[in-house]
Amino acid sequence: MLELRFVRENLELVRHKSLLRGVDPQLIDRFAETDRRRLSVIAEVEALKNRRNTVSKTIAQLKQSGSEGQAEPLIVEMRQVSDQIRGLDGVLAEIEDELQEVILSIPNLCDDTVPAGRDEQDNLEIKRWGKIPAFSFAPRPHWEIGEALGILDFETAARLAGARFALLKGFGARLSRALTHFFLDLHTQRHGYTEVLPPFMVNAKSMTGTGQLPKFKEDLFKVEGWDLWLIPTAEVPVTNIHAEATIDEADLPLKYTAYTPCFRSEAGSYGKDTRGLIRQHQFEKVEMVKFTTPETSWDELESLLANAEAALQLLELPYRVISLCSGDLGFSSAKTYDIEVWLPGQNCYREISSCSNFLDFQARRAGIRYRPKGEKKSRLVHTLNGSGLAVGRTLLAVLENYQQADGTVRLPKALEPYFQTRF
Repeated sequence: MLELRFVRENLELVRHKSLLRGVDPQLIDRFAETDRRRLSVIAEVEALKNRRNTVSKTIAQLKQSGSEGQAEPLIVEMRQVSDQIRGLDGVLAEIEDELQEVILSIPNLCDDTVPAGRDEQDNLEIKRWGKIPAFSFAPRPHWEIGEALGILDFETAARLAGARFALLKGFGARLSRALTHFFLDLHTQRHGYTEVLPPFMVNAKSMTGTGQLPKFKEDLFKVEGWDLWLIPTAEVPVTNIHAEATIDEADLPLKYTAYTPCFRSEAGSYGKDTRGLIRQHQFEKVEMVKFTTPETSWDELESLLANAEAALQLLELPYRVISLCSGDLGFSSAKTYDIEVWLPGQNCYREISSCSNFLDFQARRAGIRYRPKGEKKSRLVHTLNGSGLAVGRTLLAVLENYQQADGTVRLPKALEPYFQTRF
């Protein structure tokens, strides 16, 4: 979240940046009004407390001089003042709860390098990599390929759990496992990340720390009767590893990678991507998370993007990189690059990774700080995360880009070691 004082002192900047993101300006107006009421009540309480302190000294002096009669009206007045203070303290608590709710709903400020725009149509393409494959036949979408090979079963998954689930069998399940191992090996052995296996459920505090709550409550799955939520991405538990902690600057940057299943309700997406593996309630992903100093976070974003690109390059899957515009930017992000892989069966690019710099937005919510060398005062870290990569979307990209005329699928060279027989 943004710092309260920063919003107050830079209200027009926050309003301008929020408008670029499509935020209702009434939210900023509500902040200004709620903050004004809070400051007014605080001033009133302080004035009453000063009055009580001053009169209390007078009462003590009158009692010491034997003038209890003169002190009595003042004692009665101070009882009334104390009642007023207690009442205002209750009002102040309600106002502060409201102010906290408002400030938790204000998105991060987009960086000045983020292109202005309303939606995905205004995103800016940065680069393209790889050669679009040419086929001597009409390429098929992955759901047709998978069902024909008997490795993707959507009908059985629907009977087991409903729509937006998939059952992978045989080569499909093994390909998913191979991709997961490939991504983790790449990021740990070549890119210097530490692998972690976090819980797949977290509490509300953790969800709030990374920005999923309260704004995206409808997109999440909650465990009934428990303060537990199924994670929408490994970003949530991995970022919260250092919640309410102070890291030594010498240990930065910290780089973690994690495989987890992810769970999303996809509220508001009904009718979109209903075929295949694109938009599922449950999917698998390998995530990369970084903790850095403010001075290095922008360089670390570029290296995070390069780490995700490396996975696609090794798999020889063509892709493009886009910079999300202000209106398409995620709630917590100051800047995001999306990587979109080419899908010949659908004749389009589709998102396969999202790499973001959150600056200190998540760190302030989660209380993640670092202590600079030689300084006593700690500072907020910067957090970043990126998909490295989405397993299911990479799997479908392999099926579509490596499909053969006879209906089979060729294996990318980078994955061949993961299919060698091992005993």
